[in-house]
Amino acid sequence: MIAEIVAVGSELVTGQALDTNSQWLSKALGELGVSVHFHTTIGDDLDENIEAFRIARNRADLVITSGGLGPTQDDLTRESLARLQGVALVENADCLAAISAMFARRNRSMPDRNKVQALIPEGADPLPNSCGTAPGVWMKTPERATFACLPGVPNELRAMFEEQVAPRLKGMGLGGRVIVHRKINLFGRGESDVEALALDLTARGRKPEVGITVSEATISFRIVSEGATEAEARDLMEPTAAIIYERFANLIVGEGTDDVVDALIHQLKRTDSTIAVAESCSGGLIAHSITSIPDVSPYFPGGVVSYSNRAKIDLLGVAPELLASHGAVSPEVAEAMAAGVREKFRSTIGLSITGIAGPKGGTAEKPVGLVYMGLATADGVESRRLDLGAEQPRDIIQRRSAKNAMNWARLRLQGVV
Repeated sequence: MIAEIVAVGSELVTGQALDTNSQWLSKALGELGVSVHFHTTIGDDLDENIEAFRIARNRADLVITSGGLGPTQDDLTRESLARLQGVALVENADCLAAISAMFARRNRSMPDRNKVQALIPEGADPLPNSCGTAPGVWMKTPERATFACLPGVPNELRAMFEEQVAPRLKGMGLGGRVIVHRKINLFGRGESDVEALALDLTARGRKPEVGITVSEATISFRIVSEGATEAEARDLMEPTAAIIYERFANLIVGEGTDDVVDALIHQLKRTDSTIAVAESCSGGLIAHSITSIPDVSPYFPGGVVSYSNRAKIDLLGVAPELLASHGAVSPEVAEAMAAGVREKFRSTIGLSITGIAGPKGGTAEKPVGLVYMGLATADGVESRRLDLGAEQPRDIIQRRSAKNAMNWARLRLQGVV
C-alpha cells in the first residue's frame, strides 16, 4: 500500500507554522506497514486543493489529509474532496449532534458557523472526533485512493488516527507488515568521506534500505526495514547495523537523538572522569551542551567563558606575555587556557576553545573560521587547529568548534587519540 500525506494550511507554506503532523503520521503508518511515498503541503486555495487531491488520488492507495476541517471560510478540505468526486456536501445529523454536545460540555453556545463542520461529502463516512469539534472524513474513491481527512490540531489528529483510522487500515488486509527505523549517528568525518566507505550499504534497491543525512556536521545512517512483525523487521536490520558499527566504530556517537555531547557524557561516566571547559569564541556552548544532560553534576565541576584577554589572565592564569607574543587565537593560548581551567576546577580533563567566529576580526594570517582547541590531562597539554571557513556564519563556526572540541575529549577518554 502506497500512502500520501497532504498537509493543508497557508500558515505551513508561508513558514509561519511547522508541519509536525506529516512526520508523526509517517511514523504511525510505518508501524502499520504502510509505506509513505509522498508529502504534499498546500495553502488555503480551493482550486489548488482540488488539484493536489486529484494528483494524490491517482498515485496513492491511501491519502491522509491534515487541516482544513474547521468552521472558517478558509477551511476547504470538505468542499475540495466533494468537488473532486463530483458529489454534494450533506449535513450529517450525528456529526451535528456531536458538535453541539461538545459545545454543551464546555458550557458554550454553538455558533451557527460551526454547523458547516457537520457537512460530509455524499457517500463518505464521518470519523468521530473525541477531543474536538471537527469530525473527519473517510471516503473511498472509484479511481484508486481512500481518503482519510483529519483535523490539523495535533492532539486531535493523533487521537483520531489511533481511534478511527488505524483500525480501518488494519481491517483492509495489510497483512500485518511492520516498517521500523533506526538512526546511527557519526561525527568526525565529512558526508562524502563516509558515503565513500558505505557505497555497498547505500546502493539503490538494497534491503534493508540505508540512507545518509547530515545535520550540523553529524552524519546519520538511517536504516529502514520491513517485516511481518516488529521483531522480524529489527532482526533483518541487525546485520546492517553491525556492519556500520564495525566499519565506523570510532566515529559513532550514538543512536536516535544522541549526538557528540551524549557520547562525551557516556565516556565521562564510563571512566569516572570529570571535565572543565574554558571557552572564548564559543561563548559557553560546550558548558550549555553538557549541562543540558540530566545527572551530569558529578562529571562537570564548572567552566569559564573567558571572552576577553583580561578574563583569560585573571580567571585562567594565562600569562600576559603569552597573549602579547602569540595573540589570543593561538595554540599556545589554547593550551594555557586548557591547563588553567583543569587546575582551577581540579578536573580530569581541561578543554578549551579560542578562535575567530566573525563576521569581522579576521586577518590574512588568522582568518575568520580559525579556531584552536586545547586539551589538558595529567599526561600533559596539547592543541589542535580547526579551519572552519571564513564563509561560514558565526553561529555555525561556534557550534562546530564546540562539537569538535567535545569529540576530541570523547576520543581521548575512549583511548582512541
